[in-house]
Amino acid sequence: MTDYLSTGSLPEEYRQLALTVRDFAQQVVAPVSAKHDADHSFPYEVVAGMADMGLFGLPFPEDFGGMGGDYFALCLALEELGKVDQSVAITLEAGVSLGAMPIYRFGDDDQRAEWLPQLTSGQALAGFGLTEPDAGSDAGGTRTTAVEDGDSWVINGSKQFITNSGTDITRLVTVTAVTGNNGGKKEISTILVPTSTPGFVAEPAYNKVGWNASDTHPLSFTDVRVPRENLLGERGRGYANFLRILDEGRIAIAALAVGAAQGCVDESVRYAGERQAFGQAIGRNQAIAFKIARMEARAHTARTAYYDAAALMLAGKPFKKQASIAKMVASEAAMDNARDATQIFGGNGFMNEYLVSRHYRDSKILEIGEGTTEVQLMLIARELGL
Repeated sequence: MTDYLSTGSLPEEYRQLALTVRDFAQQVVAPVSAKHDADHSFPYEVVAGMADMGLFGLPFPEDFGGMGGDYFALCLALEELGKVDQSVAITLEAGVSLGAMPIYRFGDDDQRAEWLPQLTSGQALAGFGLTEPDAGSDAGGTRTTAVEDGDSWVINGSKQFITNSGTDITRLVTVTAVTGNNGGKKEISTILVPTSTPGFVAEPAYNKVGWNASDTHPLSFTDVRVPRENLLGERGRGYANFLRILDEGRIAIAALAVGAAQGCVDESVRYAGERQAFGQAIGRNQAIAFKIARMEARAHTARTAYYDAAALMLAGKPFKKQASIAKMVASEAAMDNARDATQIFGGNGFMNEYLVSRHYRDSKILEIGEGTTEVQLMLIARELGL
């Protein structure tokens, strides 16, 4: 099995974190992953374990209940989790980058004090309601509205594909909504909506192709009334602020995807060494060996890409282009490696009891969620001045 942590390229504190999460992933997550996937059940016991380890607080200051780490530490954890269970990894990724991070980046002191300790501890989850049937990448399609009424906002509309929005520990959803009109363009703001608010409904969960242990719901808002102080950040800056959150999140998704790609390599190396055909291990066949070599090259390249984007981000330098490159390269590596691993496993690769079959089902969404491959190409081209 490839072990990039033995290269000495990471500072010791990062290496130890990754090793700790690797052990947790192998000892705690992996044994229950297949069952949760088959049952389409949310892994509360695994989430509780991640909470106890402080993973939900990794990139946040200790003042808010965090671990005082940084975004790269989160990425290392996501890579290790992504090797064995993408549903668990996306639960952490969305809980941090889409749930807690908008409040940390754009919330006022009262909002941070109220919500961050709950979210960074992992005792509560939050979702981010952006996507609608006609709005995702196209902010102009947003139809959910928030109208001022005295000292309240009254929200009506719907959202779809919202992660961590309907669990027993979900306490908050941040919603993008049209709050006015500015020069003929929709004014879009973000508003904090506690899930206990009357009129908020997490509709029945989706029946998905993959990520079956991840919580995903459509949401509806019917005369949902919240205080005016629940406005998150500056009015009219909701979508612009969330674009910053998406830029960061793409690095995290890239790390998760690298984990999936590497997990396929590791499983294929093991299987190719054990599986016998025509009197020898199939890994001794050049066709199989070369296929796995290409898989390893994809994972290595994608890891380098997200390391680069994370380094720029932590240095306070522009990183939008590099984040898009990392997200695109890593998600494609995960999908390509899952397909190749399934082929190496042959008929066994089509059986859900094998991890590679789950990666095959799970990896496709990595090329779609938090910005499709086509959106990444658009952003890269734009950053090049085209």
